[in-house]
Amino acid sequence: MSRLTLLLGGDLTRTPALDAEIAGSRIIAADSGMRHAALLGVTPELWVGDFDSVPPELSDAYSHVPRRRFPPEKDKTDGELAIAVALEAGATSLLLAGAFGGSRPDHMFLHLAQAIQLSERGVNAKLTSGRQEGVPLVPGERRSFEYPQDMLFSILGFSALAGLTVEGAKWPLDAVEVPFGSSLTLSNVVDGALAVTLMQGRALFVAHLSNDGER
Repeated sequence: MSRLTLLLGGDLTRTPALDAEIAGSRIIAADSGMRHAALLGVTPELWVGDFDSVPPELSDAYSHVPRRRFPPEKDKTDGELAIAVALEAGATSLLLAGAFGGSRPDHMFLHLAQAIQLSERGVNAKLTSGRQEGVPLVPGERRSFEYPQDMLFSILGFSALAGLTVEGAKWPLDAVEVPFGSSLTLSNVVDGALAVTLMQGRALFVAHLSNDGER
């Protein structure tokens, strides 16, 4: 498996867990996501984007990093372009760091949807802000999670869901159907060995970590 980390423009908090995630990973920065490089103490191998939101001081600080520049009048976001470049480079697993929060909620929503799309293409995708983690739920697959007792989590439905089972939670579910737009799967709590199975639909599991990123 070839793991590659993308630095995106959302929020990012450095934690020991995040450091462990990116250790040994190749790294690509997407436009203003380069500002996270100093926070993480890393130097990306490539900088992708139209650079329209990159301040001069950031551009100067990383002038030595190779760039792949795209015109501002494009039909893809810088994050989407960075994902495409990473896949061209042979990535089979992507960590999207800085995928949550930020000043562009439309970009954040796209990152969530793109993670699900990637999973449907057989690419292992994970989103993180350091304090939140998100992973797509693959239909027909029982997914086990190692998170601490009482940790808050949600399952975001991007369609109607069928056959959703949640084990090891304060509010377990047993092969339920969840209408699109329902809040049934928000704000649950870990209570034991957490595992989630989804039979049909598109959904994203989101974990709300402690302030130090503890799982």
